[in-house]
Amino acid sequence: MAVSRTPRGRWVEEGLRALGEGGPDAVRIEPLAQAIGVSKGGFYWHFADRGALLDEVLDMWERVNLSEVIEAVERGGGDARARLRRLFALAYAGTGAVRTDLAVREWARRDPAVAQRVRRVDNRRMEYLRGLFGALGGDEVEVEARCLMVLSLWMGSHFLAADHGGHSRAEVLERAGRLLEG
Repeated sequence: MAVSRTPRGRWVEEGLRALGEGGPDAVRIEPLAQAIGVSKGGFYWHFADRGALLDEVLDMWERVNLSEVIEAVERGGGDARARLRRLFALAYAGTGAVRTDLAVREWARRDPAVAQRVRRVDNRRMEYLRGLFGALGGDEVEVEARCLMVLSLWMGSHFLAADHGGHSRAEVLERAGRLLEG
């Protein structure tokens, strides 16, 4: 009879979920095994140690929160304005991605290697946004300012507890995106 092992990707997915909920300290082998419903011994079939898992969790964070988002936006086609609207809809649709992003950023404050990765991801985000906003026109400084506002709005809006005068947060975020489009 063949032994069934938990796929490597399942460990990484659960690690990413744990990271979003409790930061890197929450990415521990035993709690992950419990969450998956397996023994912790199976972990060592896939990873040399916790550090190897954390590296793959960061790889998944980058893929899911950057590469897959850009691919989804591009797959829909259209002009720069249509792609920006799709990007805003994806970015503001849920809190899971932002929660994980914030956890990675907090981790980066203590770990230079993680900080370097965050810088690379943010630079790729800015590069993508520059291409979209650049296609809409405006000078270089205006394009850069719009890019910065988009990223700041995406991250910062999750820290605000303000009411919006009878408007929903989703409605206000959608309007903010349209204002940034010009």
